[in-house]
Amino acid sequence: MQRSAPEGVLTDVGSASFQVEASEHDEARLIIVSSGDARRIYELPGNEQQQYSEFFRDLASDFGTRLPHVFAEAVEHPAPTVRWHPLLTENVHPQILVGYGDPAVLKADDGWWLIATSNDAPDAFPILHSADLDHWEPRGFIFPESSEQPAWAAKGRSLADFWAPEMARVGDEYWTVFTARQRSNALAIGLARAPHPAGPWTDNGAPLITGMPVDTTGIANAAVSGGVIDSHLFVDDDGTTYLFWKDDRNSIWPRPLAMLLREQPHLIERLFASDEDRRTAEFSAAIVPWANHRRPMERFFLMHPFIEAALANWDRVRKALVEYGLAATILEAMTTPVHAQRIAPDGRTLLGDDTIVLCNDLDWEGHLIEGPFLTKQEGRYWLFYAGNDFSTPSYGIGVAVADHPLGPFVKQPEPLLRSTTDWTAPGHASVAPGPDDRPQLFFHAFHPGTGGYNAFRSLLTVGMRFSRDNVEIVEL
Repeated sequence: MQRSAPEGVLTDVGSASFQVEASEHDEARLIIVSSGDARRIYELPGNEQQQYSEFFRDLASDFGTRLPHVFAEAVEHPAPTVRWHPLLTENVHPQILVGYGDPAVLKADDGWWLIATSNDAPDAFPILHSADLDHWEPRGFIFPESSEQPAWAAKGRSLADFWAPEMARVGDEYWTVFTARQRSNALAIGLARAPHPAGPWTDNGAPLITGMPVDTTGIANAAVSGGVIDSHLFVDDDGTTYLFWKDDRNSIWPRPLAMLLREQPHLIERLFASDEDRRTAEFSAAIVPWANHRRPMERFFLMHPFIEAALANWDRVRKALVEYGLAATILEAMTTPVHAQRIAPDGRTLLGDDTIVLCNDLDWEGHLIEGPFLTKQEGRYWLFYAGNDFSTPSYGIGVAVADHPLGPFVKQPEPLLRSTTDWTAPGHASVAPGPDDRPQLFFHAFHPGTGGYNAFRSLLTVGMRFSRDNVEIVEL
């Protein structure tokens, strides 16, 4: 939307190709963009990803940058060879605001229990129960707003991020491990316990694993650290319990890379092939100083077209950074290891050595893998995981197999599930027995043409058939 220039002081964060002035008033954002003789003023009514996507749609029209995928001409995804069975495709409770992302399904004596991501909703981690997998009843929340939520976690809309809970029976208790954002803004992994899946749930009082906040305002001090997310509990046949989690390094590299391109704009042509992706890189280099001072998820929204451009040129970007010996920390942050370690019987400490069990090293995985889930089938250990960017149709579910919970794991070379004409961005799977006691894969996906943080995600399932060396998806 065009309007007259505002009064007051704005933050000028220009670069050689773009000049950008940005300001915020409460939740609203005002961004003035100039390039050459063109000048446009954009008003964003809020700071959600969908509102930033609309801004980037208009920016693409005005300045030739990359169009966000949700507005781009639909890519022809293949028709599914096996139909995915939908279980929950709409909200069943007014306090469940974003659907069933990162769904964790547990089979107990009284049926199936589901918990899911809630992002910054006031009530954290919805709990649902089903006696048959077709009919689901809400049973409250792990951390309802009315009760005491973890004291170490940030709370409130646009502040909290409660992600990827997962429930397991451990001894006589039920444990839920989860991701939450600390008051420092770093993501950490916590553990809560209850006598029953419906609760009441009591947090440990402190995180199990913490991440360090990262200053990525420049290249030299962009340490590869940050948050830890996507925890998973696996209880082996002998009762040994393992905790799996992922380093959230993929949240680190976009802004340092944009800062590098701001300092050395001649690299843009070497890293990006198309004009629209080069223009996107130029704009990201211009606005990154302002992005550096936004809240963590808003930084991600501001950098998302740049992430999409980098993923579209993934081999070119990585090869150029290696060839020119640039920013080793950026290259390191483009690798996201999944860790595993034994957890003590009291659920408060970790035991033994921390083992890296998986990294993103296949082309389809792009800049990340996440959402690990281990299951034992046919005498072997099968590690399901998600790869690529969660909010785009490139997201998918992979699998690897090993003879021990700590590996070494051998990946199947292609994703087990990827976007189809019916659903996009399948991800973050869990495994539980179905009504016939055969294993089923439970996962989330977007309705086609949607995606992004706080966009609704549905719960779906498929059957699986295991052999010693392979897993096959089968229709239910």
